[in-house]
Amino acid sequence: MNSGLDAPLFYQLLIGELNARAGDAGAAYSLILDAARKRQDPLLYRRAVDIALQARSGESALSAAQAWSTELPGSPDADRFVLQILLALNRVAETGPALSSLLASGAGELRDETINAIPQTYARVSDKALALQVVRDALAPYLQGPHAPAAWTTIGRMELGLEQPEAALTSARKGHTANPPSPFPAMLALELVERGQQGAEDIVRDHLRVASPTGPFGSQVPLAYARILLDLQRTAEAARELERLTTHQPDLADAWLLQATIQVQENKLDAASHSLQNHMRLAREAGDERSTRSLTQAYLLMAQIAEKQKDFQAANAWLDRIENADDIMAAQMRRASLLARQGQMTQARALLRNQPERRPDDARLKLVAEAQLLRDFKEWQEAYLVYKEAVSRFPDQTDLLYDQAMMAEKANNLPEMEALLRQLMAIKPDFHHAYNALGYSLADRNVRLLEAKALIEKAVELAPGDAYIQDSLGWVEFRMGNTSRALSILQAAYGKRPDAEIAAHLGEVYWAMGQREQALKIWREGLLLASDNETLLNTLKRLQVQP
Repeated sequence: MNSGLDAPLFYQLLIGELNARAGDAGAAYSLILDAARKRQDPLLYRRAVDIALQARSGESALSAAQAWSTELPGSPDADRFVLQILLALNRVAETGPALSSLLASGAGELRDETINAIPQTYARVSDKALALQVVRDALAPYLQGPHAPAAWTTIGRMELGLEQPEAALTSARKGHTANPPSPFPAMLALELVERGQQGAEDIVRDHLRVASPTGPFGSQVPLAYARILLDLQRTAEAARELERLTTHQPDLADAWLLQATIQVQENKLDAASHSLQNHMRLAREAGDERSTRSLTQAYLLMAQIAEKQKDFQAANAWLDRIENADDIMAAQMRRASLLARQGQMTQARALLRNQPERRPDDARLKLVAEAQLLRDFKEWQEAYLVYKEAVSRFPDQTDLLYDQAMMAEKANNLPEMEALLRQLMAIKPDFHHAYNALGYSLADRNVRLLEAKALIEKAVELAPGDAYIQDSLGWVEFRMGNTSRALSILQAAYGKRPDAEIAAHLGEVYWAMGQREQALKIWREGLLLASDNETLLNTLKRLQVQP
């Protein structure tokens, strides 16, 4: 094949590569870059960039990439290299022209992909405000027209990176208004829903109303929405979304698996089995690695269904299907649960203890699994002792110390709980869960209320968006007699995250204010969310209420 290379140029390239192999990156770079300019060859420009990068010469790499971009205008690869090198050199203010050129070189869906990738491209920049300004200027031509949803979504994501949720919500609204069926603003709105931003969910709902369920992005938003609803414990709404999704897109394996998860939680075991059979069929047909991993989740759920039906032989048979070494621990945890349910807790614990440790973290996982098993069966003191062992073996794992403190409380060893939580605060002063746990414990026992409030306010300062910490603050205000303030705080917490425990506290405040019907309504909702929640059940028993 005629390469078009004459003998002198071929010799120049050969010498350049020999210099590169010999470690003389400077000579190699000069020879290859000169050849690239003579040939106007993008592959040679890229080779010059690579040589400079391998030699850790960012400025030389930038010079080669800029020469490539200038002499071969419209080359997306050249512009991408210029952009990435400038960012690596922390020259954010200079990235605008390269970004604009990169955007101009794309069209249609390709341009949308480039726009959507911008937040990740600028993710490591230290001056995020400057990055936002550069990106906003580059996106100015696309804030109206077919690329407006992607452009506004990217701006919104970068605003979210600056902790500006209100601005991000405004951007999401502008992108949604430009094209309501577009999934991009709706996905940004879902991130805001997760953060508890008021008004964001309206965008999601309006998108779902107008978007085609069978379109190219038909499942993207509803599936993510269902997952978030589940995280927020809005199970009934999640179930409705998944029912709609599996009806319109019955070939969507993930939706069947998520639907089965809810059905198992709600003890709808026959429906869950049907959903899992659909999922397993679709996953086997797909045959990719992701589908294989999802089959493991399906087998675990099928085993859980059999366990609930007290068919322990069938449960073990499902667990036998799990072959992936990474999932063996999950299977053995389920086997241990089967043994414990048959009155064989000693054997269950031995099963977990005797598991081989294939990875460095397996020793810790085994102890955590054993402690979780004991928690599930309300053996609080034994769980406390296992966490104590875990803390002694892994003293740098602060989560284990927190779990040990929580088990001390469950075992009614309150002085030990407080000592452990204060130890945790000293080790990790920004661990908000420790302040909240101790403050809530004091408030719930109606002791040292001023101290309890100070601890909870510290937790609020560290995690202002946490609904559970807001619940604690509302509860301590109620204990201190500040009923109106308690009501306001608990209403906001419950609106952000409907939860049985928050419902217990909010209902009690309504009850104390004489608003009995409202209290009963909230308590009934709480029972629907979690009929076995101890705080809610104890509240109803203490107040002698039948909701």
